[in-house]
Amino acid sequence: MTQPTAQANQASQEALPRQHRHYSIGELARMFEVTPRTIRFYEQEGLLAPRREGQKRVYREKDRVRLKLTLRGKRLGFSLAEIREVVMMYDAMPDGNARQLWRLLEILADKRANLERQLEDIRLMRLELDDVDHRAREVLRNLGHEA
Repeated sequence: MTQPTAQANQASQEALPRQHRHYSIGELARMFEVTPRTIRFYEQEGLLAPRREGQKRVYREKDRVRLKLTLRGKRLGFSLAEIREVVMMYDAMPDGNARQLWRLLEILADKRANLERQLEDIRLMRLELDDVDHRAREVLRNLGHEA
């Protein structure tokens, strides 16, 4: 009996429904445009839990979704502790209780309020920059230089 080739293995993986797929660390790294080191870091932090086959890590669909949530959380400014809390709630969501959902809503409201404050800070900073730009151009004009 012959061993399946890498291409045949890939083709059989692609034919599987997503929930039954398995991913290597390299596949996930390419998929999310991160380094394998990043993935290992999130594993160390308890956000991912691949199955081990000797030295090889085998990631399930659950790990792919958790990595996606983790990376999205980082982009949105969530701390690792907040990401972990949300990811754990996501795992429990089908059986999630009201307390978990209220906590998730609290985290989201806090993030939303923080983003609103940041937007206001950015708006004010732009106004100040525009003012300084305007005054600098005015001074240059008075000195006989065009900006």
